[in-house]
Amino acid sequence: MMLNYTTFPSNYGDFTIVWKEYNSNVLIQRIFLGDHKLKSEEKVAEAFQDINLRSSSAIDEQGKKIQRYLIGEEVEFDLKLLDFDRCSEIQKKVLIAEYNIPRGWISTYKRIAKHIGIINGARVVGNSLAKNPFPIFIPCHRAIRSNGELGGYQGGLAMKRSLLEMEGIEISEDGKIISENIYY
Repeated sequence: MMLNYTTFPSNYGDFTIVWKEYNSNVLIQRIFLGDHKLKSEEKVAEAFQDINLRSSSAIDEQGKKIQRYLIGEEVEFDLKLLDFDRCSEIQKKVLIAEYNIPRGWISTYKRIAKHIGIINGARVVGNSLAKNPFPIFIPCHRAIRSNGELGGYQGGLAMKRSLLEMEGIEISEDGKIISENIYY
């Protein structure tokens, strides 16, 4: 089955959606965010050998939703569009738990681990989110360290901070979260 990609501009740089058609539906395989080292299309070229630049009205619609999200609009994403087949069962549990954190709320890697039943699993959660194949759809920017520090983010810490602030999360000058809205 042929993989395709479509790239979209945003106020955080380009992002690229990798997708395939399946029974006349689209399934998103990956979403790549650009960062200060590589553009999203360069990341696609590193990750996939045989892939076509192509457009689809369904993917264009999702790209526009991500663009709206990245300028601060409240947008709901449909998990049924994501192909979780490349994820382990644990990563899928982490991603779904992360997806369920509401806008304007944060959680910690440790709390998410406890919620999905992984004792002492903060590192497992952190690693699963670091490899989140669907950033933005799965809002991994809402997971932070237990000490209030931001932790990492595929699009860089400046983007993570900006996304959290757009959702109303306050961050101190020393980079720690100031919020009572802690989920799980």
